[in-house]
Amino acid sequence: MQSFRGTGVALVTPFQADHSVDYDAFARLIEYNLSNGVDYLVVNGTTGESVTTTPEEKKQLLAFAKKQIAGRVPLVYGIGGNNTQAVLELIKNADLAGVDALLSVSPYYNKPSQEGIYLHYTAVADASPVPVLLYNVPGRTGSNVSAATTLRLAQHANIIGIKEASGNMEQCMAIVQDKPEGFLVISGEDMLTVPMISVGMDGIISVLANAFPARFSRMTKLALQGNFSEAGALQRSFLSVNPLMYEEGNPVGVKFALEQLGICQAYVRLPLAPASDSLQQRIKAAAVGLDN
Repeated sequence: MQSFRGTGVALVTPFQADHSVDYDAFARLIEYNLSNGVDYLVVNGTTGESVTTTPEEKKQLLAFAKKQIAGRVPLVYGIGGNNTQAVLELIKNADLAGVDALLSVSPYYNKPSQEGIYLHYTAVADASPVPVLLYNVPGRTGSNVSAATTLRLAQHANIIGIKEASGNMEQCMAIVQDKPEGFLVISGEDMLTVPMISVGMDGIISVLANAFPARFSRMTKLALQGNFSEAGALQRSFLSVNPLMYEEGNPVGVKFALEQLGICQAYVRLPLAPASDSLQQRIKAAAVGLDN
């Protein structure tokens, strides 16, 4: 499980002006991140606009990513949803050869009980031919995966960790305190990466690192080495830019930042809208000095 310590990047899905997938840009994005020291890549996560890509596009994105990455770093693939049976069908029909783990977001909108969440993830882990990472993001799903439920799920042989984006440090510490040996606790909050590593977590699956992979990877490595003075300074360097990434919806902000770097265009699919002129100007100003 050491493969997933460090910086993982929740890759955006680049689009062309007609909103078709831009595979040339996707290749540039993958190479940009790999050449700047990230530890693994996540394809078709929620930052990849997985809710608006078609089943055929998901298959093509995965196949393309496997070929482009060519085993240089671990590959995590996002399969999640709020209809358990549909998620199981997606797993069954996906070509997961060459995929190192699934990242599966907790069911959204339904607001299931903790028992429902437990049963959902147990079914997913039972069905998956590769290890599963839980993903708790209550700000988007409308429900929290409690520490007790996470620790209960951690007993499953095919569940290897959690991306924890609750922002609740006490909850994260409770998981770290009582987790089985080897169970990964990964931050899903870019601006809490260093504090979360300081209490025993294993790294980050990041949005910001799409655009700032070298600086973000360096920060995470320093924190994992216990150099919190330098890591903290790098963490604070993202203070101005980070909230702009989400102000008009994710991945609107980071796609605009990537456009400024010449990696991909900033197109997003409805119901997301392109970054407003005001947001564009503020991202440009905040990104000054954050080059790799």
